[in-house]
Amino acid sequence: MSALTPADERQHLQPLGLAGFASMASMRICDPMLVVLGQEFQVSTGDASAVVSVFAVVYGVLQLFYGPLGERFGKLRVVSLAVLACALFSAITALSTNLPMLVIMRGFMGAAAAGIIPLSMAWVGDRVPYERRQETLAKLMSATVLGMMSGLWFGGFAADTVGWRGAFVVLAVMFGVAAVLLLRRLRQQAKREAQLPTQSAPVATTGLWAAFRLTGQLLGTPRVRWVLGVTAAEGALVFGAMAFMPTHLHQQFGLSVVAAGSVMMLYGVGGLLYSQMARRWLAWLGERGLVRTGAALVAVGLLLLACGSGVWLGMLTCLMTGLGFYMLHNTLQVQATQMAPAARGTAMTLFASSLFFGQSTGVLIMAQSVDMGWLAYAFTVVAVGVTGLGVLVYRLVGRH
Repeated sequence: MSALTPADERQHLQPLGLAGFASMASMRICDPMLVVLGQEFQVSTGDASAVVSVFAVVYGVLQLFYGPLGERFGKLRVVSLAVLACALFSAITALSTNLPMLVIMRGFMGAAAAGIIPLSMAWVGDRVPYERRQETLAKLMSATVLGMMSGLWFGGFAADTVGWRGAFVVLAVMFGVAAVLLLRRLRQQAKREAQLPTQSAPVATTGLWAAFRLTGQLLGTPRVRWVLGVTAAEGALVFGAMAFMPTHLHQQFGLSVVAAGSVMMLYGVGGLLYSQMARRWLAWLGERGLVRTGAALVAVGLLLLACGSGVWLGMLTCLMTGLGFYMLHNTLQVQATQMAPAARGTAMTLFASSLFFGQSTGVLIMAQSVDMGWLAYAFTVVAVGVTGLGVLVYRLVGRH
């Protein structure tokens, strides 16, 4: 498989970045809508949170299938079809007439979106030379973080102005544009490769049954189980709390839905602050220092959110938790890339699955606290849990 030239790389990265942007926006767009959805469908905010948890559950499960599909049918082709499916399901989601239909369509959106970012990263690994790969992946990561930020803001903005359905119409258009661009690149790539001289016989692709067998073998490895376990705990704690931070800002800080979503954008700003200075952070703090600092920032931020009030405090806590989460999570990402070097692709899909299984579990647990008015206490418990998780990861990272 030939490597891309810098010009070809830019042409492919733009639609992939747009697809990744829309994927992360679709994942987070419902967080600031929960209060509005509860009011429209006459259910509690906790019940409305099913639109968040179902996306995470299905997204995590489908990771196990997209890896083999990408290997068998081509990563860029699978990504293109997944983006096209997201456009279709986003449009149908906007037509939902009741909460069960909305939850089902969010599940379909999660199923389609699961094939975008991981396979895009794997495609970059296949086609971009090593010396440019880190920079290219950083650009792709910036697009996904910006998508998360925009989803958090636009979800609140749309709910307050044009209505939550309008948000899914915009997502459908965005996914549709990305799908057209990707399918066009796919056709151009197929024509270019058809004109090349015949290469040696292709390597046999891995079947689904073999992929599942390999997954079972990896789960039998203690190091893999350790990384997946702490990743699931991280997802449950941090993402579970994050899903209800806009609700807390709205209910306890007196912010409007759109203002709460806007403040939550600072969570993503913290992620960008880390990603743009990752090399310097690592030089300053070291790997274990990133774990310790990241866990401390998340814990302190959640405690301030639970105990305080005021717009400026809310802004500070969102920035702190975002920066701290990416410090901690990036360290776990590095551990995941090395937990099974001989089967890195399957290992990374397991890593993504554990993260989103943890997230869905955390959202379901936190939903109970919001309905009982215990959200501030739940943030305190999460802060304690993140502190303990940081201590565990700090000790175990030092052993490897």
